[in-house]
Amino acid sequence: MKKTRFDFASEIAWCPGCGNFLLLQLLKESLEELDIKPTDLVISSGIGQAAKMPQYVNTSFFNGLHGRGLSVASAIKMANPNLLVIAEGGDGDMYGEGGNHFIHNIRRNPNVVHLVHNNMVYGLTQGQASPTSPKGFKTPIQTEGVILEPFNPLSVAISLGAPFVARTFVGNAELTKSLIKQAIQYNGYALIDIFDPCVSFNKINTFAWYKANTYVLDENYDSSDKMQAMAKAFESEPFPLGILYKREDHKPTIEEQHPAYADDKRPLYERTRTAEELAHLME
Repeated sequence: MKKTRFDFASEIAWCPGCGNFLLLQLLKESLEELDIKPTDLVISSGIGQAAKMPQYVNTSFFNGLHGRGLSVASAIKMANPNLLVIAEGGDGDMYGEGGNHFIHNIRRNPNVVHLVHNNMVYGLTQGQASPTSPKGFKTPIQTEGVILEPFNPLSVAISLGAPFVARTFVGNAELTKSLIKQAIQYNGYALIDIFDPCVSFNKINTFAWYKANTYVLDENYDSSDKMQAMAKAFESEPFPLGILYKREDHKPTIEEQHPAYADDKRPLYERTRTAEELAHLME
């Protein structure tokens, strides 16, 4: 493994063989290769095995309530637009408990990177179905199999106007690093749905299964074509990997549009208020 400034000596609470180890390393390498300073980065997460990842990165992080990682990331970016802000967590955390925040943060278009570890199962709570679990998937809770259609995060994101929507598989290290770096360099909300196998509680969607049931989009694929991207988002087995949709013209972010930054570009934390100004605001 490559050494990076983001390495952090800590006991990692993941099962041997978990895809999270790969993603953790690929994220750190991507940050290093882009020469991001640890002091210029904040990672926000909620609850879950995936959401533990910021604790293993040498940088600032916020680890909060289940499903709130993205909303907190948006708030951090609003308070200090100069920071690189990454929201990360699992499919249950981000699409289940955090589903409402997922929808409305897309509408706001904060300039944050959103990394979702999608293993199609809840890992921390030991194996019940998640929003992305396939129909028929049997768990200790859904003993007869999942009866619901899986949530499709890519089609939802594209339909709501997300300007950067991608999917990868941690087993494809080169593609994963490339997408992470492109998302970091993109000015606007950037979603990467990441197939990231859970080796303990999902014996169906394994590394071998994802390898056999995915393909990388052709280099001639036009990611600026929104309707084509929507069609790709509905493909499954095999699932397309790469940037499904990337808006070429700039979509203004919420930080760029907010009145707080109209006449003063200083981060909010640098500003002070006098007692008189506060009294006026309270009136």
